[in-house]
Amino acid sequence: MHHILSRLVPQSVKNSLYHRPLAIIAAVYFGFPGRQLRVIGITGTNGKTTTTQFIARILERSNKKVAMASTINFQIGEKKWTNASKFTTLSPWKLQKFLHDAVAAGCEYAVIETSSHALDQGRVSGIPYEIAVMTNVTREHLDYHQTMAAYRRAKRQLFERARMAVVNLDMEEPEEYLSARRFEKRLSYGIEHDAADLVATDIEETLSGSTFRVRGIACSLHLPGRYNIENALAALGMAELLGIDLGQAAAALGEIAGVPGRMESVPNTRGVSIIIDYAVTPDSLEKLYALIARMRPQSKKIIAVFGACGERDRGKRPIMGAIVSAQADIVILTNEDPYHEDPERIIDEIEQGIVGKEKEKDWFRIFDRRAAIARALSLAGPGDIVVITGKGAEETMAQGDERLPWSERTVILEELGKMR
Repeated sequence: MHHILSRLVPQSVKNSLYHRPLAIIAAVYFGFPGRQLRVIGITGTNGKTTTTQFIARILERSNKKVAMASTINFQIGEKKWTNASKFTTLSPWKLQKFLHDAVAAGCEYAVIETSSHALDQGRVSGIPYEIAVMTNVTREHLDYHQTMAAYRRAKRQLFERARMAVVNLDMEEPEEYLSARRFEKRLSYGIEHDAADLVATDIEETLSGSTFRVRGIACSLHLPGRYNIENALAALGMAELLGIDLGQAAAALGEIAGVPGRMESVPNTRGVSIIIDYAVTPDSLEKLYALIARMRPQSKKIIAVFGACGERDRGKRPIMGAIVSAQADIVILTNEDPYHEDPERIIDEIEQGIVGKEKEKDWFRIFDRRAAIARALSLAGPGDIVVITGKGAEETMAQGDERLPWSERTVILEELGKMR
């Protein structure tokens, strides 16, 4: 019933009569805790979670006490716990309480992954952002925003309220965010544009990580992909604005073993490269598979397992199918998080984009996600690469109003165990 009523009430009405007032009430109730913290907001379509983790680590290694709220986890000082809400940005009441607890714990900084939904709905009202960080803007959430222009405008709101800005110069129309207001300081970064303030050079990549240089400083990441180099540049840009030594910041990034559910490798004795990644947008899938295609051993297969989230932008589903089928040798479509939508219809719509594949030979439709993963592992031989996307490090699967326990990594290890 709640689901039906929510769909009947226009979003603008919910924003003005519920989300924004609740955000202000919560801020007042908890004493505007954001004013006692240096708040850094990270937004963008892809890379927000990784960039948030990078920034928190840099601040920690600079002897700052940090609170962090991201899609996958929370942190207040030494205390860390999983984000089981399936929300990138918390509800107003929970977010203000989180900031209140951070202040009580003696934190100086709060690093908040800030979604376009939270900005549009006013869920972050009452929070004074010191720095706004932009990773990129590509197609996503058009079920909510309707147009890319509206989606971009929602993200711009973070920059209209921040004192300083860090923006990816390689993205489309970066000036929209660099010129959102008269900033105290602003900084750009990139790989393709030499005009950026921070430019990555001398890039070398493998499936296990990458190395590059920024202003002559050697940097290494245990996460592969140029997109992760961009995420690292964003974090280094934040460090630059705060006066943190770039060499020290780069060293902090090199200490990060990985980010759960982001290009996460699953060790095994079969000689297969098994990768878990959250990629849920056309852009993130394209970049992920381009990287894997470049890195795969000659004559070895790429086996893809993926689906699409329910009640989200339906138009991207065939696009995702086309991207994956163009790069993977074997494609397995499966269930993901249908919510209240018909899961078979979701797979139907992804299937519309499948090209150059013969059903039951090099592409399969296996509704049960565990069975789909098991099939992929059974088809893989030494040197092959199995890529499982859509869930990342999430611990539940959303079916209707239920949140069923799920762990991509656990399922993979269990299925590998059955194959011994």
